[in-house]
Amino acid sequence: MPEIRHDPLLDRWVIIAPERAKRPQEMPPAEPTAQAQPCPFCEGNEKETPPELWARRDGRGAGPDSPGWTVRVVPNRFPALTTSSPVRHEHTGLLKSIQGVGAHEVIIESPGHEDGLADLPPSHLQSVLEAYRLRLRAAYQDSRLAYALVFKNHKGPAGASLYHPHSQLIATPVIPQNVRLKLETALKHNARTGTCLLCSLLHQERTSGTRVILEADGFIALAPFASRFPYEVMIAPVRHMPDFTDMRNEDLLGLAGMLKDILQRLKMALDDPPYNYFLSTAPNPAALEQEEWDAAHLKSAGHWHLEILPRQRPPAGFEWGSGFHINPGIPEDAAQHLREIGTKRGE
Repeated sequence: MPEIRHDPLLDRWVIIAPERAKRPQEMPPAEPTAQAQPCPFCEGNEKETPPELWARRDGRGAGPDSPGWTVRVVPNRFPALTTSSPVRHEHTGLLKSIQGVGAHEVIIESPGHEDGLADLPPSHLQSVLEAYRLRLRAAYQDSRLAYALVFKNHKGPAGASLYHPHSQLIATPVIPQNVRLKLETALKHNARTGTCLLCSLLHQERTSGTRVILEADGFIALAPFASRFPYEVMIAPVRHMPDFTDMRNEDLLGLAGMLKDILQRLKMALDDPPYNYFLSTAPNPAALEQEEWDAAHLKSAGHWHLEILPRQRPPAGFEWGSGFHINPGIPEDAAQHLREIGTKRGE
């Protein structure tokens, strides 16, 4: 039977409708994004990108913007936002706008064009996560930037315009609506109960175990109760940790192992599907005053986490018009399948 489930983190509802999986599909799947020639992200083509902002090098390179790197961060050549813009607010009646100040960076995850995160060793993924941490810290040195979102689009149907493995960071002068809703919901729960909402949710999920896929090295992966997409996965630290930028190197290595494991399971379960993932973490402390949020309150209420969304079907008219998502997959079944894949691999 269909079920309407509540997502406690965003105070929204999702329709779980397994019968929808049986409907006929006449539209062909989107073709993978064609390879760019030459690929600007491949090793040896460093001059095809703007000057690098950071890189993890293996000792072979002659210096910045040369070969010999394992992870490299560059400004996006076609940025959605740029730090060169001033912060200028404009109001015309009910309409308001802000000059497009912000930052847009590309994290090139490997010099190899065919490398996927699921296939890289944990030590390499640790360097990718280190880039996330360092570039978030760098973004928050600019008091104009309220929030920085790290995200990845894997394959064309998920929004990737280049095949080469990469993720991105976009920083904005306002806190995005989804982030704001999540933080406000967490703050309300904390004010009412004195506890972190996600900590309470993780405790309940660990007690039940039904939707837990894996727990290791201080991290947990689960299929959210109100998953928006089939095989949606959330990864979070078990201990309370509001800000990803506070992650220690050993934490990054544990997360790298968890992320690799989950991406491998999804690759096996769904034949390497297109997916998006994004990091939900604390906003720039400089932005809290204008939001009238108390930093100490937010630290006790917030809890960073990573959401992975396989994109087997796009949102359609009902989703856009209502705000509901219709998920034809049952989260408990997805969690069980992903657990079984780990068992078959001998874990």
